[in-house]
Amino acid sequence: MEEPLLSVRNLKTYFYTYAGVVKALEGINLDIYRGESIGLVGETGCGKSVTALSVLRLIDFPGRIIEGEVLFKGEDLLKKSEDEMREIRGRQIAIIFQDPMTYINPVYTIREQLVDVILRHQKIRTRDSELKIEGFEGLTEVPSPTSKKDSKRAASGKAIDLLKLVNMPDPERVLTQYPHELSGGMRQRVMIAMALSCNPELLIADEATTFLDVTVQAQIFSLLGEITAKTGTSSIIITHDLGLVAENCDKVAIMYAGNIVEYANTIALFDNPLHPYTAGLLSAIPVLHRHAEKLDSIPGSIPDLIYPPSGCRFHPRCQYAREACRLEKPVSVEVEPGHYVSCHLFDKPKGSP
Repeated sequence: MEEPLLSVRNLKTYFYTYAGVVKALEGINLDIYRGESIGLVGETGCGKSVTALSVLRLIDFPGRIIEGEVLFKGEDLLKKSEDEMREIRGRQIAIIFQDPMTYINPVYTIREQLVDVILRHQKIRTRDSELKIEGFEGLTEVPSPTSKKDSKRAASGKAIDLLKLVNMPDPERVLTQYPHELSGGMRQRVMIAMALSCNPELLIADEATTFLDVTVQAQIFSLLGEITAKTGTSSIIITHDLGLVAENCDKVAIMYAGNIVEYANTIALFDNPLHPYTAGLLSAIPVLHRHAEKLDSIPGSIPDLIYPPSGCRFHPRCQYAREACRLEKPVSVEVEPGHYVSCHLFDKPKGSP
């Protein structure tokens, strides 16, 4: 069988605050294969972004990964040195962050930041009297001999092509500007271009189109789909938008309060949601052809992860909760081929294989 490109096993990430220990991730398990796109869905605060940051070892104080494995191409990233992780971040695993103003340096121009990433991770070489960048076609020719100045010119050419790729208006002018001179949507496109610049094997999109309107959002995800199909890049799409997941993901992982409660093929999950939380999320989506006085909703709110509920963390909000839900955390059960759910409603009888 094919080995997963990324395999996350029993990942636990805690934050040690003055108020107490926030148990943000409590045993995440996830497999992603080459060329596969997985949607990570759940309410705000369920641990989606913490999962992405944990995979890339970007958890800062007071957070700490306390347990688990993050196997990328069979090697545990949690055992890598920081120098080794710098070689992996951007070049092999790239991330598009949710808030571009936080992650784009305000004191450097867009050219400086894009070119720096390209030069840091891409090999620039000469062939047939022109400079080329590995893995990328379409650059304007730059004559040899190779020099530092020529390398920057080649990288600038790729930067312009990348901005065109994400439908940035007037990319030549944008390269000369600082982040504060761009709109939120333009900054988001810069982040996407930066993530794509090194042809990563795994792309993590953390609410990547938050600042873009619906039309541009569709264009960007269509573009990402074309790129991943052409290059075989795998992707994790973190979002609240189930419609976005339905159109762009092969599989879906539903998260709740630091746990993955359901994991399945996208079609199977939308056709037959098994976990009560998943069913609640889908029923809350308005249906245009159905008249309703009031939209369905999930009662209550996400729990305090300093003092999470015992047993199943969803049980205080679940209409099917029973005594076992309050006492014991459910294990993930394969109810159908490739369809996993963590819920006591699907527990196998004791003594069954």
